Amino acid sequence: QVHLVESGGGLVQAGGSLRLSCVASGRTVSSYALGWFRQAPGKEREFVAAVSWSETNTYYVDSVKGRFTISRDNAKNTVDLQMNSLKPEDSAVYYCAVGYGPSWTAGKGFGSWGQGTQVTVSS
Repeated sequence: QVHLVESGGGLVQAGGSLRLSCVASGRTVSSYALGWFRQAPGKEREFVAAVSWSETNTYYVDSVKGRFTISRDNAKNTVDLQMNSLKPEDSAVYYCAVGYGPSWTAGKGFGSWGQGTQVTVSS
């Protein structure tokens, strides 16, 4: 069983940056895609970004393209999300997850969710 723990959230002003990290334990996730999702109050959970097991392919929701960068370190069993030029609408709880299904490129088939880390962007 995979256990994911996110960290790095916090309060930042609009235009600022944060780097989220997620570490996996229990078993290696190096052969799976990894992704980041977010959920704002009163809204459904939203796919943000995903990276293939080899880091060859990355996918982003349109609203974060050019601002966010997902990366992973298979030796450390981690996945990071570098968030730049943050906007108030980026405020949410951010979750990492493992892409078990073949549709992970579309933000589907993810599981083993972490507990989330809060990101708040003030205007």
